[in-house]
Amino acid sequence: MHRTAPRLARILACGAVPVMLVATGCSDDSGSKKKDSSSSSSASAPSSASASPTVAPAAFSKLPEACKEISTKTVEKLVPNVKEKNGKVLKPPRNDSSTSCMWNGTDDDDVKNMQYRYLAIDLNLFPSHPTLGSGDQRAKAYVPQESDKAAKADGAKNVKTGTADGVGDQAVTVKAESKRDGDDYRDQRVVARTANAVVTVQYNGAGFQGAKSPDADDLLKQAV
Repeated sequence: MHRTAPRLARILACGAVPVMLVATGCSDDSGSKKKDSSSSSSASAPSSASASPTVAPAAFSKLPEACKEISTKTVEKLVPNVKEKNGKVLKPPRNDSSTSCMWNGTDDDDVKNMQYRYLAIDLNLFPSHPTLGSGDQRAKAYVPQESDKAAKADGAKNVKTGTADGVGDQAVTVKAESKRDGDDYRDQRVVARTANAVVTVQYNGAGFQGAKSPDADDLLKQAV
């Protein structure tokens, strides 16, 4: 059969190129259109693999010294005859995420009304994390966990929980009673959150040697 020069030239040209190029350089028109359509589709598709989760930055990045968070004047008011006005570190700062301090003392000037008080402050900071969530979210989830732990503390009875309006972004209160070494204690706890920081205030009181127990509502008010 007679072949035209252009047709023969095309066959020879296609026979000379590597196999991997034949599919693109020597395919028919319909194949070329499919290839073009496929390429266009892949180029326009968004790449989900390159996307990484983002979280809002945390408001606070470092905790203050717990023992310096309550003034000496306030400590002396809440804890009679306080043993250490500057407080005692219960938990040294750990990676700027947790620390605590305590004060205690007994007003024994009146042997018929010996009153004991214990005050502690616990600070926890939650940084934002791409997989764990924002600092605010993590701190918000911690508040009920902390209050629930206080409500279920060993020996706790007559437990009552509530809220403290106007304290931080959220605040939960826990009132309980307990008996230790024959004395009746009134245990109050306030768990308050501001942004990604959570402050837990523990304030306990008891009357020693038969003295009347302190009023739980007054203790809670002072704790708040």
